[in-house]
Amino acid sequence: MTAIAAQPDLIRIGNMSGFYGDRLTAMREMLEGGELDVLTGDYLAELTMLILGRDRMKDPELGYAKTFLRQAEDCLGLALERGVRLVVNAGGLNPAGLADRLRELAERLGLDARIAHVEGDDIGSRAAELGLGTPLTANAYLGAWGIAACLDAGADVVVTGRVTDAALVVGPAAAHFGWRRDDYDALAGAVVAGHIIECGTQATGGNFSFFTELADLGRPGFPLAEVRADGSSVITKHAQTGGVVTVDTVEAQLMYEIQSARYAGPDVTARLDTISLSSDGPDRVLVSGVRGEAPPPQLKVSLNSIGGFRNEMTFVLTGLDIEAKAELARKQLESWLTDRPAELDWTLARLDRPDAETEEQASALLRCVVRDQDPNKVGRSFSNVAVELALASYPGATFTSSPGNGSPYGVYTPGYVPAAEVPHIAVLPDGDRVAIAPATDTLELAEVETPPLPERLAPGPTRRVPLGTVAAARSGDKGGNANIGVWVRTDAQWRWLVHALTVDEVRRMLPEAESLPITRHVLPNLRAVNFVIESILGPGVAYQARFDPQAKGLGEWLRSRHIDIPEELLS
Repeated sequence: MTAIAAQPDLIRIGNMSGFYGDRLTAMREMLEGGELDVLTGDYLAELTMLILGRDRMKDPELGYAKTFLRQAEDCLGLALERGVRLVVNAGGLNPAGLADRLRELAERLGLDARIAHVEGDDIGSRAAELGLGTPLTANAYLGAWGIAACLDAGADVVVTGRVTDAALVVGPAAAHFGWRRDDYDALAGAVVAGHIIECGTQATGGNFSFFTELADLGRPGFPLAEVRADGSSVITKHAQTGGVVTVDTVEAQLMYEIQSARYAGPDVTARLDTISLSSDGPDRVLVSGVRGEAPPPQLKVSLNSIGGFRNEMTFVLTGLDIEAKAELARKQLESWLTDRPAELDWTLARLDRPDAETEEQASALLRCVVRDQDPNKVGRSFSNVAVELALASYPGATFTSSPGNGSPYGVYTPGYVPAAEVPHIAVLPDGDRVAIAPATDTLELAEVETPPLPERLAPGPTRRVPLGTVAAARSGDKGGNANIGVWVRTDAQWRWLVHALTVDEVRRMLPEAESLPITRHVLPNLRAVNFVIESILGPGVAYQARFDPQAKGLGEWLRSRHIDIPEELLS
C-alpha cells in the first residue's frame, strides 16, 4: 500500500469533468492550478450510457469516453510528475478496453504509469435471467471499495465503469484514511462531498439562480474537496480561477438530482437532513455533521434500450391568428400522412408578442414530434409531407430545418438487483483480480418522517411577485422523473417557504405537472424543500418528452412563477 496524500489527516480531491463533453482543458487547469492528491472525472450519465452502447454496437472495442484519452495524452506525464492520482469513470461500458489504451499511451509517451480498473457492473448478458428484460445496456451502480483496492495497490490511474458518481471521491478517501465498511458517518460525509463536486463547475457558480450577484463567472474554476478523517470536508477551488464557492453555490449542487432525505448508495445511505453548511473563509465552505446508515441490500441498475425512431419538424408561425394557423397546419399534416406514425405529438410555443419590433419576436413555434418502431414511418415520408405545406397552408409558412430522416431514440428505466448478484472486481496494476464483497450489513430504505415545521410568519401584507425574488432552485433528471430543490437564505424566509410552497401550490405554478404524482421532502437544516415530479420526462432523457428533456430549466420556470410573498421578506 502506498500513501495517497502527504497529510495523514487530509486528502485533497479535485474534479475535472461533470459530463462526457465537459471542458477538455480542465485536467491541465486542475493539475497546474494548485495542490491536489487525487483528480477525479465524472463522464457518465443515464444518456451517456446509451451513447456508449451505440458506440459499442459499431465497434466492440469502444464503449468508453474517448475524450479522457485525449486529456491523458496531454496531461498523464504532468499528473505523474506531481504525484496526483487519477480516478475516473470514463471506462463506461469497457473499462478494461480503456485501461489497455492508457497502457499503450503511457508506453508510447515513455511514462511508467500503473493502470488499474474496476469491472463487474456490466450485467447486460445476464439481464434477462435477473428479470431485467433485454436492454441494450444494463449496468449496476458499484461502490467505492474496488477503487480503494486499486489505490491501495499503488495505481496511478483507476478507470471504472458504472460506479456511483460519489464513489470517485469515497474510494480515495476510504483508502487514505483506512475507513472500515461500517464507518457510516465518515463514508456518508465523503458521499456528500462527492455529490457536491461531481458536476464540476455547478459547485462554483454554474447554473446558479442568483448568478447576477457573482462578480466573476466568466469561466468558473473546477471544485475540489478537502476531505478529513471524520468525513467532513471543505469545498473550495484553486486560487485565481473564476466563479465562487459559497454556501449558496454548494447548496445549489446539493439540491441537484436528489430524491428523499435518504441518499442511498451501495456503501452507505447518507442522511441529507443532517448536513451542516458554513462559511470557512473566501471560496471555502465547510460541510459537516453528515450522518450515515447501512446501505440498502439492492443495487440500482441503469437500463437503456432503443425505444424506436423519432423525427420532428418545427413550423414558424408569424404575426396574427397564431392559434388558427397552428390548427390549420395540424389538420393538413395529419390528413396528408398516408402511413401515420404510432406517436404524433404537437407543441405550440407562444414566443410571439403583440406589435413586435422584429419578425422573430412576432413568431411562435409549432413543433411536431413523431415516433414509431418503423424508421420508414418517421423518415422522409413524414418530413417531406410537412414541407409540402410550405405553399399550401397558413400565410408565412416556414420551418426551422430542412426535411430529414428519423433517428433512434432511447428509453431509460431503473432496475434493482440483490448486491450479491453483481460481481465487483478490482483489476490491480499487476493484473491481479480482487473480488470486492458486497455489503453484509444492510438496511431497507424507508421514507424519513416529515420533521416538525417552524411556526408560520405572522399574517401581514403580501405582494404577488416571482418566487425567485427570494428563493433559489436547482432541477434535474432521474430517469423519467425530475426533481426541483428550492431553498432560501434566512430563517424568516424559511418560515414562509415551508408553509407556502406545498405540493398543491407547485401544481398550480407548474401546469405541466398538474396531473402527475409529486412528492415533497423537507430539509430544515438547508432551509430547503425538494419536489420529485414523476414521469414528467416520459421514459427518460433520450426520449425527449419535452423541449427541456433533462429538466435543467424546470427550477427556473418555477422561480419565475408568481406567488404571494410577505412584504417583510421583500425589503
